[in-house]
Parts: sequence; C-alpha cells; structure tokens
Amino acid sequence: MSAKTDLISQDIAQTLDGLFHERARRTPDHIAYRYFDDHVCEWRQFTWREMEHEIARWQAAMSHEGLQAGDRVAIMLKNCPQWVMYDQAALGLGLVTVPLYVSDRPENVAHVLQDSGAKMILIDSATHWHPLREACGNLTTLERIVTLRTPPEGDSDERIRGVDEWLPDSSNSFMHVTRDADTLATIVYTSGTTGKSKGVMLSHGNLLSNASAALKCFEVFPSDVFLSFLPLSHALERTGGYYVPVIAGATVAYARSVQQLQEDLALLRPTILITVPRIFERIQAGVQSKLDKDSKLVQRLFALAVDVGYHRFEHAQGRTSWHPKMLLWPLLKPAVADKLTSRLGGRLRLALAGGAALSPHIARTFIGLGVPIIQGYGLSETSPVISVNSLNDNLPSSVGRALSNLEVRLGEYDALEVRGPSVMKGYWNNPSATKEILSEDGWLNTGDVVRIDEQGHITITGRIKEIIVLSNGEKMPPSDMEAAILKDPLFEQLMVVGEGKAYLGLMAVVNRERWTAAMQERGLTTEWPLSLHAPQAKAYALQRVTQQIQGFPGYARIRRIALLNEAWSIENGLLTPTLKVKRAKVLERYQSDFNQLYDGY
Repeated sequence: MSAKTDLISQDIAQTLDGLFHERARRTPDHIAYRYFDDHVCEWRQFTWREMEHEIARWQAAMSHEGLQAGDRVAIMLKNCPQWVMYDQAALGLGLVTVPLYVSDRPENVAHVLQDSGAKMILIDSATHWHPLREACGNLTTLERIVTLRTPPEGDSDERIRGVDEWLPDSSNSFMHVTRDADTLATIVYTSGTTGKSKGVMLSHGNLLSNASAALKCFEVFPSDVFLSFLPLSHALERTGGYYVPVIAGATVAYARSVQQLQEDLALLRPTILITVPRIFERIQAGVQSKLDKDSKLVQRLFALAVDVGYHRFEHAQGRTSWHPKMLLWPLLKPAVADKLTSRLGGRLRLALAGGAALSPHIARTFIGLGVPIIQGYGLSETSPVISVNSLNDNLPSSVGRALSNLEVRLGEYDALEVRGPSVMKGYWNNPSATKEILSEDGWLNTGDVVRIDEQGHITITGRIKEIIVLSNGEKMPPSDMEAAILKDPLFEQLMVVGEGKAYLGLMAVVNRERWTAAMQERGLTTEWPLSLHAPQAKAYALQRVTQQIQGFPGYARIRRIALLNEAWSIENGLLTPTLKVKRAKVLERYQSDFNQLYDGY
C-alpha cells in the first residue's frame, strides 16, 4: 500500500465536473473503474483518460437533445461506469441529475419524475421501462428515454433510443458550463419512510465539501480499491463510493450484484468498503448458522477469538489495559480470525458503515476478528455525512465526531441540529417542508435524538417521530430495543409498538429454518405458518425476546408478540429502497395482528 496520498482540493476542483477533469489530468492512465461486461462475460476497466473521453461523447449526445442548464435528467441504473459518465456529462453541462433506485416501485418513480420535471432518463433496457409506463403515463416533461441495451424492434414509444444509436462516435473535449460551486448539482429524493419522498437539493459545493471533510477522518490512497455495491442513488454511496475516490484517485470496482457479493469480494479483494449494517448482519447470520452445527469446542474457540480480539482493539484505542490473554492472538488469528477476513477478500483496511445503526454485538464480532469497521452517520440533507469514527479514535457504540467543517448542537428533545457547507439548499418545490427542517440561520434539525459526550462522540438514541409514548407517559425510543432483540438470530425483522397503549408489543418476522428447528425440539407443530400462532410457540418467542431486553427499564417490558410469516421487502412496500422499515405501512398491513396485541386491555 502506497503511503502517499494525492488529494484534489476543493479550491482546485470548484465543481464536481471540475474535480473529475482534474483527476483525469493528474493520473490519466491510472485505472478508474472495473466492471463486469455481461456481453462478453469478462471483467473490464476504464482509465481516467478513457472515462473523460466517454463523458465528452455523452455530453455531445445530451447537447443534441436541446437541454438547457438547470434542466433535470434522471438516471435509473445499477452501479456501472455509465452511471458516472451520465452524471459527469450532465454536471459539466450545468444539468441537474436525479438518481432513482432500480428496485423502487413504479408509483414512486413516477412521483420523482413528475415532481422533478425530468426531461430525460437513462435506464438499463426498454423492458425496465415497460413496467413503469402505466404509472408514468401522465408525464408531460419526459422527452427522451435512453437505454443501455438496444431496444427491441417496433417498440411503440418513440422517445426510446438505445445508447449505441444515441451516442456519437466522437466528440469534442469535456465541457464545463458552470464554475459556481453554489450551482444545483442534484436532487436526491429521500427514501420516504412516511408519505411521499421529498427532493433534497444539493449543490456542487455541498457534495465537494462533504467528501473533502470526510477525507480528514480517514486516508484514501491511489492504490486503494473500493468495491461498490450500495446503489449510487444512495447518498452515502454517491459521496463515499464515487466522489471520494475521484478526489483521492483510487480505483472503484463495481460488484455484479448483492447475490454475487461474496464471490466479488474474493475476486476483487477490495481495501475499502462503503456499506450498510445489513451486509454484516447477513455474514454474521451465515457464520452463526455454521457455528450452530459445529462442535462446542469450535464454538468456544470462536467466542474466545472475538473476546481476545476485541480486548486487543480496546487496548489499541487506549480504553483498557494490557491483558495476558492477548498473547493467545498469534494462535487465534490464523485459526479463526483469518477465515472471516478472507471472506471479505483478505486485504480490507477500512469498512465504513452507515445508513442505519450497527448493533454492538455485530460490531464486537467483526472488529474483534480484525475487520476494521468505522461507523458513521448522516442524512441525504447533509450530503450526507455528519459524523464518522476514525481508525485511531473508534468508539463503536457511537457514530463518531462531527466533521471538522460542521457545527452541531442539541435542540428541543435533544434532537441533533447541524450547520455547515454540506447542508442542503432546501427541498425541491416544497418550501413548507424546507421551513420545518431548516432554520433561517442555517441550522438543520435532523430529527434524531442524540447524546454527545465530552470528547464530541455522537450516539444516536432514537428519532423524535419514532419515540413511543405509553399511556402512562413513559417514553421509549424503539431502535435500541429492536437492536438488542435482533442479536437473537431467531428474529430477522421486527418492530416495537405501543404508542398510546398501556404496554409495549412486538411485531416480528422469524427465521423460518431456525423456527422450525426450535418447534421440532419442543415437540410443537412445525407446520408453516400455523406454528406461528400456537400459544406455546408465542410464549417461547416472547421468552427469547425477554432474555435480550433484561437491561432495559421495567416499563420497557414487551408483553405480547405477533409473529408474521411474510418478510418485509421493497417489493411489498414495507421497506424503503435503503432498507429502512416503513413503520406506518407495517402497521397498516398488519392492523389485525396489532389489534390482537392489545385485545382485552
């Protein structure tokens, strides 16, 4: 690993397209992107010089569409070099990119296209557009639909063009229409756990300042390789997995899919991951499932490795003293820890986790076994990073300290408020929503309830809108309790409920394989989903829940549980594209199950 960085300052870059141009000028022959080409079934790559040449072609094609600076252009692709080409071409022409989730529901896509007034969209294929056609039938602004794959002959929609036909063979140089960092660069629509999603307006300066400040918390070298698998429509991936590597001159490799992530990790051997806790939860579930079938000796050895490894970590952080058990590490590392780190490619030196809370149990396991996870926190409205731990100052129970160019303070109900250059310009076409969250003097209310310790470490304790107030006035942020219960691998998804009620209840989706095994052990029916409703089965599940929340206050006891047989997903409308639970939608879908939790009270 080269110890020398090559960072492009915000002053030199000025704009996001200026940043890309400067990177291509500095290291033209360095590999910028690696990707898997489905057509020839092999991995390919682009240098920075080749990328800039391709971007100029995209700009020439966009110019022929008669687009004017300030026009919005949408993109709905999985992560690939063409995503970057389109984004950079648009930014260089002064256009505003509107990213969409490939997995989003048609009605949500239609809302974003309608609200933003997008004139063009880039999409994978005509077959990806067809399911959207009915929902988007009333759009009057959308004039061009460009597909990466050649559309079939005789498609009735005259707006559709295949990219091979649409792009010119050659072009002039990369154009930079705007030099003003305050110019609007993108409208990022929030994932919308409640109501319609809102369009967050972010300028070139917002995004550049955030990426630059983040790089003061951790180092990125030109020799680093990022593995990109979070959607680029996710603000964390956009800043951390796209703009940060351009500033630093690192290579980005695009994973083929989440399903093939394990293979891609082994093949591409990344040094840096930008990820969400769900990925570690999945790996942990796989490891735990294998451990359950191993001998007691193997299970004890694994637990010992985590314990010793985590003690080493705490000692390195200066939070605990040396202990003789640390002498066991040279034996435990090859026997246990290296087997886990090899699943992540074997040379990972930084894993930045954000987007949701990482449970302390999972953090302890992975950090203990040598996976260098640092947790961060932010919002789309802040471009997105607000705080992040560093490798040398890593407190896993927190989301780190605020970036050096941000001010933070506690507002009403201890809600975190933020001010600085990465705070959004406002919500697109929604001044009333902007006024609710953003004060006249620039303070943004995150809505997240936090604690800030003397060293400045921020710990999230709940969301104002999600705090459950029981009928006796006791308040309970459900997220901590949910994280504690999810340490039990029996439960895959869950939601604590009880607003205005006498006690807390739980709605839970169980792991079917583990549930069936547990029922079999107890001589109870294993028939699915009938087994979920047996009183003895519910009592067993509730007992497991109680074991996980013993440390919570007495009023936080969960009295009843509803076991659900359908996983919550993006497809059934119960998760956002960023995998957050739509609490109101879950309650709406399972209203009768919720009512049964409180029958007789």
